[in-house]
Amino acid sequence: MWALTALLLLVPSNGQAATLEKPILSLHPPWTTIFKGERVTLRCDGYHPLLLELRPISTLWYLGHLLLPSHKKSIEVQTPGVYRCQTRGAPVSDPIHLSVSNDWLILQVPYAAVFEGEPLVLRCRGWYDKIVYKLHYYHDGQAVRYFHSSANYTVPQARSSDSGRYQCSGTMRIPVESAPMFSSKVAVTVQELFQAPVLRVMGRGEPRGGVVVRCDTRLHPQKRDTPLQFAFYKYSRAVRRFDWGAEYTVPEPEVEELESHWCEVATATRSVRKRSPWLQLPGRGSALELASTTAPVPQAAALAPGNKPLSFRKPPVSRSVPSVTSVPNTTSAGLQFPTGRAPTAGPPACAPRTPLEQSAGALKPDVDLLLREMQLLKGLLSRMVLELKEPQAFPEHRETMETLILRVPVSPGAPETATVES
Repeated sequence: MWALTALLLLVPSNGQAATLEKPILSLHPPWTTIFKGERVTLRCDGYHPLLLELRPISTLWYLGHLLLPSHKKSIEVQTPGVYRCQTRGAPVSDPIHLSVSNDWLILQVPYAAVFEGEPLVLRCRGWYDKIVYKLHYYHDGQAVRYFHSSANYTVPQARSSDSGRYQCSGTMRIPVESAPMFSSKVAVTVQELFQAPVLRVMGRGEPRGGVVVRCDTRLHPQKRDTPLQFAFYKYSRAVRRFDWGAEYTVPEPEVEELESHWCEVATATRSVRKRSPWLQLPGRGSALELASTTAPVPQAAALAPGNKPLSFRKPPVSRSVPSVTSVPNTTSAGLQFPTGRAPTAGPPACAPRTPLEQSAGALKPDVDLLLREMQLLKGLLSRMVLELKEPQAFPEHRETMETLILRVPVSPGAPETATVES
């Protein structure tokens, strides 16, 4: 008998307890800032199991770490703070932060998270709904919208760039028109609906051949039921337009140009669209060899599109270079490359030196000698100019000032003496 009055939970027929999701806490009206003395309603929606007990408790309410005495599904509150709720057997809900203000002007923002592609609505409200005139809305200190009188500011399809700190200003007639008043700044964050996609090589296609690539992304946990569509491109040409499938098979003739492919993910309404980087093949080797096995996740390169203009220039890839038989050169004519081999960025280890490298090595000592001779000649010329200006400082050279013969070592083929006459 006492066992029947104890807490009983309904368990699925397979004998395993179901994993309960946390309840959803909502606010009505949906604004996180109110004036002092106003009340709002909090509602907790979640799973309520069938219970058999003397005094069933369906909902728990928390203000900060304090347990509130109410156990109803909805409560009215006017105290500022962080509210949470919990249903029996489920985790605690996400919090709602309620603010209470004594200002003449407040900026109200939605309590719920705003995701990319959704409308963002801001409300500038005067004390107890007094009309606000000459109304300005500001985003990160910059005026973004002006209204003659009270009106909401709406961003139809929010983007990540719409995140920031918002503020409003205006005047009120109390009873005459006041000076401009400003609300407190409120932080707004636009949540990412899904991550930027990455195009991956999955393996060989069967039975028609080719290579299977997949456009991978991840939805926000709160929006995991949002349907997405996928499109695939080669350079700027769409090889498959938007469809529900996340995979595409690159035909066999185009496998050698795998790295010219990229993909795009969008919502069904196209309110949010994101593009992947160019397909990155890890390691080296031909595209056919790499496609024969499943490739690991490539590192994301710089996104081709996004908020920036899309560039369809394909990144450089390793390709075979046509054979070069001769390269004309004014300093070393007849420089030859073996047929079927391409010039590389540098000679391989232990490779014989080319004629151009040998000639460059032979010229280096002559250049060093010429530089030393030029420095010595510069010093002698400086001394000669000083003797011409102040002959009394050098009495031992007074008889030889008319003609000075300099003998300096020079490179082979150059005159051995240089005569400088005053």
